[in-house]
Amino acid sequence: MSKTTLSDRFRKVDVDEYDENKFVDEEDGGENQGGPDEAEVDSLLRQYPSKKQFKLVSNRTKTSQIHGNTNGALLAVLKNPPINTKNQNVKDRAAVLVVKVLSSFKSSDIEKAVASLDKASVDLLMKYIYRGFEKPSDNSSAVLLQWHEKVLSVGGVGSIVRVLTARKTV
Repeated sequence: MSKTTLSDRFRKVDVDEYDENKFVDEEDGGENQGGPDEAEVDSLLRQYPSKKQFKLVSNRTKTSQIHGNTNGALLAVLKNPPINTKNQNVKDRAAVLVVKVLSSFKSSDIEKAVASLDKASVDLLMKYIYRGFEKPSDNSSAVLLQWHEKVLSVGGVGSIVRVLTARKTV
């Protein structure tokens, strides 16, 4: 037998130090994250088209544009997610705001809105959808199921796997 097999140096390594369940998050960069800007999102949801834009659209589409800039509100709400913060109130406010924005969409506009998002935004939106499933409100479950269907068609099953295995939540 060689002398290296009788070595006991491997016993000096603490394998429990690398245990996944004992993970301690050392990042403290999220204390100043406030989440999405509620005033900006509300103003985008209430935004009416200008008179010039209003005259250009036909009578059939006037009513759909009166609902506001829902695509802009979706982008604004996904812009600054409170992922690194440990403040649960900030995360709750952001989740309620996202569900509010998702509820303001017409079911026919959901697919176009999801198609305009990049991969990271699709995954973030899926995180918010599952967060909304955790605490359902009045009509949110039906709306979230519609969004889940469209996001799943764009992001695939990989999006669900990334959301469920992510350490950082929204």
